[in-house]
Amino acid sequence: MSLDYVFEDIMTRQTFPGHSAAPERSHPLLRAGLRKALVPALVLAGLATSALAEMAPLPEPVPQPATVPQPVADAPVMAAPRDRAARPTADGIAHFAQVAAFEGGSGMAGQTFNLGIRAAFEEANRAGGVNGLTLALHGVNDSYEPDQTIAAGRQIADDPRMLAFVGSYGTATSTALQSVAADAGMALVGPLTGAGFARNTALGNVFNLRTSYAAEAEAWVAHLVDQRGFTRIGVLYQDDGFGRSGLAGVRAALARRGLETAAIGGYVRNTTAVKAAFLDMRDADVEAIAVISTQAPLSTAIRLARAHGLPDTVFTTLSFLSADALAAELGPMGAGVIFSQVVPPTWETDRPVVARYLEALAAVEPEAAPAFISLEGYMVGRLVLAGLAAAGPDPDRARFLKAMAGLTEVPVEDLTLHFGPDDNQGLDAVFLTRLSADGRIEDLTN
Repeated sequence: MSLDYVFEDIMTRQTFPGHSAAPERSHPLLRAGLRKALVPALVLAGLATSALAEMAPLPEPVPQPATVPQPVADAPVMAAPRDRAARPTADGIAHFAQVAAFEGGSGMAGQTFNLGIRAAFEEANRAGGVNGLTLALHGVNDSYEPDQTIAAGRQIADDPRMLAFVGSYGTATSTALQSVAADAGMALVGPLTGAGFARNTALGNVFNLRTSYAAEAEAWVAHLVDQRGFTRIGVLYQDDGFGRSGLAGVRAALARRGLETAAIGGYVRNTTAVKAAFLDMRDADVEAIAVISTQAPLSTAIRLARAHGLPDTVFTTLSFLSADALAAELGPMGAGVIFSQVVPPTWETDRPVVARYLEALAAVEPEAAPAFISLEGYMVGRLVLAGLAAAGPDPDRARFLKAMAGLTEVPVEDLTLHFGPDDNQGLDAVFLTRLSADGRIEDLTN
């Protein structure tokens, strides 16, 4: 079987030799293409980012995986995996791979995360790279589906140029990718998940930037119970590892205050089937609903609440979602929704880390608005840079993994990421924010 593997350089809009050009996509951040299969299945294309506009194209494209490969008209045959012992940076480029959701309901968040990582890589490249190496970030879409994550991860792992995985998106998907990475001797840096599994240092190859979902849940509950006096809190959660991790965090935070959840409702991942759960919340007369979900289910639940009996119910949700995207979608209806965040507010421009991020963001995508998720991506990129610097001038997967494991303190302007033998999480802070009636994100002070 063969696939139409399209690998486009977003920065230069070049298509790699021997591959047909992909149609332009509408979103300005990512312009990778799709080509439909001749059978009733879509061959999922990814996106690729490169380091410099003048950087030479790779000698061979990184394959773009499909959940189930299908034949495509006039597609080239995928090259057989090359010798894994080949020097990965023989072309003077340090290649990293991001498998994440770039399409579908979580696509905007995945794209924004990618932009932040790219901003850090491009900033380093403008300064001459790291140890004489230019950095390249190669992205492949998994649509927030673990089976697609596995397919993508395995094909990337078969390319010996790829040093490590960076910036996966989601709990189930990151769990799947971690296993693939471990089998290939690769690091997984900066997964966008706060689930407990990723904080298991026994895994040996996961290095987190962000704090845990349990810490975010504690911040919610402290605000709702300790400050506002709420006692009836419901939980709407995605029924998978991600949602159950958040649910456990809320339950534990409530239990520390002698409380239990007033109502619990689950829904199936990658759907918006939340109505039954919402009705349970309404029947329980909850004062607040903690939502562990992606954006579409949250916005559906808010619309239901505003229209059917819970107009003043407070919603809280995780940094996993984009507050900016929800504000744009819901407008005034989103007023009062509380977001926990794991990086500083992007409007604190007097903070050196924010100021530098804003400069890097503007350099790579001048029209992009600042966002918490792209700031997180930028900081993940800076963490990768620290690992690459420590790996020396001729890194391979093992050297990069060893270098990441040896990091203890990584300064990122005014913030310092702390790591140790029993701590693979760089940051512990949680910041609470709230959507205002005019769509702004504001500090939550009361």
